[in-house]
Amino acid sequence: MNVKALFGAGLLAASLSTAGIAQAAPVPYEMDMAHSAVVFNIDHLGFSNMFGRFDSFKGDVQFDADNIENSSVNISIDTESVNTFHGKRNEHLASPDFFNAAEFPEMTFESTKITKTGDNTATLEGDLTLLGVTKPVSLDLVINKVGPHPFTKQQMAGFTATGTVKRSDFGMNYGLPAIGDEVHLQIDVEAAPK
Repeated sequence: MNVKALFGAGLLAASLSTAGIAQAAPVPYEMDMAHSAVVFNIDHLGFSNMFGRFDSFKGDVQFDADNIENSSVNISIDTESVNTFHGKRNEHLASPDFFNAAEFPEMTFESTKITKTGDNTATLEGDLTLLGVTKPVSLDLVINKVGPHPFTKQQMAGFTATGTVKRSDFGMNYGLPAIGDEVHLQIDVEAAPK
């Protein structure tokens, strides 16, 4: 085999190897619900920040450890499960003034694009559907850790996504402007391969 043929064969092998890597499928991961959370905070009359969470949600994570941009996440949140650690306020938040949980029992986030921004950071873009309105949102994503669990030795991955959403964009206008329009979100996910 001459040098030109050898060089060509090497290029072909390299391109096939790269193509195989680029086409590797992400792995389905299952959320560890004991260590995952959807939390938020919002300005209350300028006096304080009110914190809350959603007690019930589920999600689908497709994770490519070698290429985060090939990953995806879909989360469905039970709006009636909103919990601000105050019973009457929780009832009000589930009412038509806010989440209208009877008519819209779920809000969803479906990722559309992940763009790597650093060694363990990325921008997570997706569609948020709330009160029947779908809007694009962008979240800052941190890949906290990927590796074996120190106790079970099972492979795990952990992520934190943060961002701000304007509730008025979805038609949730009650109490504006005294009660803040900007809702600060944090989604923490710990997951293992299915």
